[in-house]
Amino acid sequence: MIGLGATALALAPGMRVLAAERPRELRLLHTHTGERAAVTYYDGGRYLDDGLDELNRLLRDFRTGDVAPIDPALFDVLHGVQDLSGSSGTFEIISGYRSPATNEALRQAGRGVVKNSQHTLGKAIDVRLTDLDTARLRDAGIALGRGGVGYYGSSDFVHFDTGRVRRW
Repeated sequence: MIGLGATALALAPGMRVLAAERPRELRLLHTHTGERAAVTYYDGGRYLDDGLDELNRLLRDFRTGDVAPIDPALFDVLHGVQDLSGSSGTFEIISGYRSPATNEALRQAGRGVVKNSQHTLGKAIDVRLTDLDTARLRDAGIALGRGGVGYYGSSDFVHFDTGRVRRW
């Protein structure tokens, strides 16, 4: 069996050329901590541990400092939405991982947080994109067709998660 590797491979005369996957990078700004990062998290056909570790740290529960593994498929959703929309902006993080204690405190305070939030599983993120209206960001997420997409127009952010496909 022939692997594609990091270069394009011509299959046969007249057939399409398969291009290797390009690296996946995200540019992020955490709105609560002010931290910025440009992180390559996937390259050469695999997820990069250093990139994933950096993203996990950036998306930690900023209230408690708790760090948890974030589902790499969530980063693929962000990357896919950015690709699909043609954006070159920076994702502004409103909420990433939330510890169960933080989630419960927000729920008890009436902050519109559900009891079994995908945020507590490292499978959800609430974001804006600096060069894209949030309604268009939502539309790109819906068109991508992966996981949940929640639109919070009055708060100016979109929720993405890696749960079942749904929207609200």
